[in-house]
Amino acid sequence: MPSAELQVLKAQFFKALSHPIRIRLVDALLAGESTVQDLQKALDIDQPIVSQQLARLRAGGIVVTRKEGTATLYAVTDPMLRDLLRVARQILNRRLTGVQSLLRELANEAGPRRRPRTRS
Repeated sequence: MPSAELQVLKAQFFKALSHPIRIRLVDALLAGESTVQDLQKALDIDQPIVSQQLARLRAGGIVVTRKEGTATLYAVTDPMLRDLLRVARQILNRRLTGVQSLLRELANEAGPRRRPRTRS
């Protein structure tokens, strides 16, 4: 059984990824380093939001920065994040496939829709 400290570390890691914009930013950064402005344009998100979410990712150890002249470039800390997001997509795909199957079953159980009777 993992120690409580390790479980906290894992929870903090996933918490750093627990926002849709942060996931989009990580996906974009997996293609390569980018500036806030490039990410803002690519994802069509306001600059303050991009900066705020990058700061959360940086605090969580998901991204790092480096200076190039006056520009700050962001990059993911570990390329294995690509594998993590791929596995997450596969898990979600299985869940959604199961839900679709249940929806079809429910629709079949209800049978064909009947037209309401009209009085003559």
